[in-house]
Amino acid sequence: MTLPNYITVARFLMVPLVVLAMINGQMLTAFVLFMLAGVSDAVDGAIARQFNQRSELGAWLDPMADKFLLVSVFVMLGWLGAVPMWLVILAVSRDGMIIAAVVLSSLMGNPVEMRPLMVSKATTLAQIVLLILVLAELAGIVQFDALVGWMVHAVAGLTIVSAGAYLVTWLKHMASEAGAG
Repeated sequence: MTLPNYITVARFLMVPLVVLAMINGQMLTAFVLFMLAGVSDAVDGAIARQFNQRSELGAWLDPMADKFLLVSVFVMLGWLGAVPMWLVILAVSRDGMIIAAVVLSSLMGNPVEMRPLMVSKATTLAQIVLLILVLAELAGIVQFDALVGWMVHAVAGLTIVSAGAYLVTWLKHMASEAGAG
């Protein structure tokens, strides 16, 4: 276990606290914890790179912690009616599709490593920005009504394009391996 891995585990532990704060209507606390989780993600990555503390465990834990946080906050904001439920379903379905593709290809004896695509990174960034804006509004910090509306559509579009890009990548991988075998 490296220091970055401990920081990542701490981020996992923050997720239930963010959700609990949201359930209890403590939106400022949820916003602060969400922001701390984001900072911890940047810090663990910086430490891993700067001090050569990258690890296989960290390579698995870090994106899992990020997805756990994003999906949990998305679901809660949908449940609270702060973001459209269709967007929550779209975002969660995309992640489920990616996981299902990795599992299916492994079960078929043709494992695929789904590396983050540029559109996927843009999607994740847009999702994070949307969640920050919505949590900031719910916390009473600022109002971003027009920007939030625009971001909902940007996240939806990026999510669809990202899902399509992953699907094409996976299908190409499966077809090339099938032809080689």
